[in-house]
Parts: sequence; C-alpha cells; structure tokens
Amino acid sequence: MRPLLMRPFAVLLGLVAAGVSPHVAVAQVQLRCEGTLLEARGSAEQERPTRRLSFSLSLEAEASTADGALQSLQERLAAVRTALQGQQVEELRVTSPSTWRRDAERNRPAAVTASLQVSGRLLPQRLQALIREVGALPGVRLSPVGTEADRGLDGTVRRQLLRGAYQDALAQAREVAAAVGLSKLNPLEVQLDGNELRPMQMRAATADAAPPFDPAELALPKDRLSLTVRFCAR
Repeated sequence: MRPLLMRPFAVLLGLVAAGVSPHVAVAQVQLRCEGTLLEARGSAEQERPTRRLSFSLSLEAEASTADGALQSLQERLAAVRTALQGQQVEELRVTSPSTWRRDAERNRPAAVTASLQVSGRLLPQRLQALIREVGALPGVRLSPVGTEADRGLDGTVRRQLLRGAYQDALAQAREVAAAVGLSKLNPLEVQLDGNELRPMQMRAATADAAPPFDPAELALPKDRLSLTVRFCAR
C-alpha cells in the first residue's frame, strides 16, 4: 500500500472481475479526487470442509515388444478399474497409452515400456483403501492426493471473500490516512486480482510403507481472494 499526493484529476472506476464470472459487467465512471490518492491491496482466505479427494496414478507395463507391453498394460488396467470401482470412484478418466523403448543395460535386456494415466475422485474415507489396495497393484504409482470442497458453495464463499478483502484494504487505507491527518475515504477504483482455490496435497506412500491414515488429518481446501482499491482521502 502506498499513499500518493496528487493534484485534482479524473479517475476511472472499474471493477475488473477476472476469474469470477463472464457475466459480470465492467462499470466505467469518471470521478475526481480533490485530495490524496491512497492505494491498498487487501486479501482474504477461508478454509472449507473437504467433500472429495482427487487422485491420479500412473500405470506401467514392460515387455520385449510393443505388442506385449500394451497387452500387459491392458491386463493391469483391468485390475485397476475393478479395484477403483470397488471404491466407488467418480469421474474416472484414463488416458491413451504411450510406449517407449529402453536400451539394453548391464544385466538388463532391451525392453518396451507402455504407460498411461488414471485419475478420478473419491470420498475421503476411502483414501486408505486406495493406498492399500490400488497402490499395491503391479505397475501402479500413486501421485499426490488433493482435497476438494463442495463447489455448490462457491458463490457464497466468493461473496464472503470479497467483503473480507475489501475490509482489509479499507483498514490499511484508514491507517495511512490517519497518519497524514486525513479521515474521510472515498473508494474510486477496485481491481479484483482473482479467486483461486489452492488444494492442499499429501504424498501417497506405497502400499507396503503406508501407516494407518486418518483422512481428517488432511489439510483443508482453502480459497484465497485479493483485490486492490484506490481511495480518495481528505
């Protein structure tokens, strides 16, 4: 935040709603500041209950030929699908396979590796079963697991974050205004920097090394929003 001493000038009032809604209109009005221009950046964040976990895994198989590697990969994928269906996985996605040839090394003949990626979402209480049962299958490598909030509450949370971020910027501007002997603040311009969800992640251990795990210990999903406000102080 920085106070700027300005002569009387025209200011364009704009609400830049990037990342919020494509239907939000951008208002443009010419205003004047007959005082000191103050700019403050406010932010707010809010943790939310975890509704689902997002997961991804890579699946590999190896053989002396590409056909053999793909056949083995297909068999392993069938076992992974069966295990995931038992965990009531939602939005299951499987990529197309890719292959590459590994050159011969000492004590290792040349081979072809086939691989693909699997992703989906499941309930938090099924995390341990995912690690133990799916992670133990041949060729499976689990990636970090992310937490997701209930997207149906996004609108309510966004409004709360907007109010919180604006109040944060207003409090900062009031401190600076008081320091230079000013008391009245009039908002001239609000620029919304964005509303971003940062899912917290944990590293899923291999099945034989994973201790009993309580999904409630996962860090909660967190939304953050920041904005910049220009005030005319007098």
